[in-house]
Amino acid sequence: MPKFKTLALSSLSLAALLAAAPAAAQTFTISWWGFNGDKLQAIIVDPFQEICGCEVVFETGNNGDRLNRLQMRSGAGVDVIYLTDSFSQTGIEQGLFQPIDRAQIPNIDELYEMAQAPQGEFGPAYTIGRIGLVYDASQVNPPITSWSDLWREDLAGMISLPNITTTAGPMVVLKAGDHAGVSAYEDPDATFAAVAELVPNVVTNYNTGSEMINLFSTGEIAMSMTQDFTLAPLRAAVPTIEWAALEDGEIAVLNTLNIPVGSENVELAHQFINFVLSAEIQQQLAEEGVDAPVNTNVTLNEDQAAMWTYGEDNIARLQRIDYSLLNPARVQWLDLWNETFGM
Repeated sequence: MPKFKTLALSSLSLAALLAAAPAAAQTFTISWWGFNGDKLQAIIVDPFQEICGCEVVFETGNNGDRLNRLQMRSGAGVDVIYLTDSFSQTGIEQGLFQPIDRAQIPNIDELYEMAQAPQGEFGPAYTIGRIGLVYDASQVNPPITSWSDLWREDLAGMISLPNITTTAGPMVVLKAGDHAGVSAYEDPDATFAAVAELVPNVVTNYNTGSEMINLFSTGEIAMSMTQDFTLAPLRAAVPTIEWAALEDGEIAVLNTLNIPVGSENVELAHQFINFVLSAEIQQQLAEEGVDAPVNTNVTLNEDQAAMWTYGEDNIARLQRIDYSLLNPARVQWLDLWNETFGM
């Protein structure tokens, strides 16, 4: 978690202290997950506080909790919010974010095209990840090369899928629709018939990345669907883990930066977003294992690049999800999912 400094006061009277001290620093509030707190403090928070002369404070939690809090306050109380694109789409539809002024964020022009305006006039993506398949190469042969390999009979009792309530979970439904040759939105019955065909292969549905990693490390599973940020800890636990080279491509996950409608520091919020998107900061975040870079001026060596969705070719292969369609479908899919897996 980010570090906070505590000022030790002397025995001066409050009146004397107020007379001698300068005005309180402007407060700038960021809503984010709180992961990699020490690294983010060093790379982003401390340098930005020096630039702005402000005090950065935080609101932390998962996507849903933080978005709900913002909604309860009608978009007030936060200056910049970090969200995955699924949740930022919800925030847009709820009227919680304001359009950004791209003239105040010149570094947007240096980003991969996918990251510049992923949701129209609203905030850019500061990193791009991917959802794909991972497998233990010591147990799975032949290698995984397609989404349809989820249905392979030789993988019976060897797979854990992300639960429908996770970021990756709805992608199982979309890929089941592809497997059935239908649109998951237009033909949920045929889609969930294909999901049901997966049941013999599935040991359990996981809810967190750490739960999925534990299933691999204990040998309970040999394959799963996941986001690429789990790859490093997966390989640390099970060195034979491979990220599948899918001939039909992986799914993009974009983490976005938006300015809520109730931000009290709109100009500073634009300055912050521009700062985070700079090649210098993006380079540091990538090298320190925090986030994949979206600034095209970042250069990584082979070992560094192997951790991330990096480079024009890899970005071009990613499949974008239309969350304006997916988010409304989740309610119906949740019931069908629970019926299919007996939850």
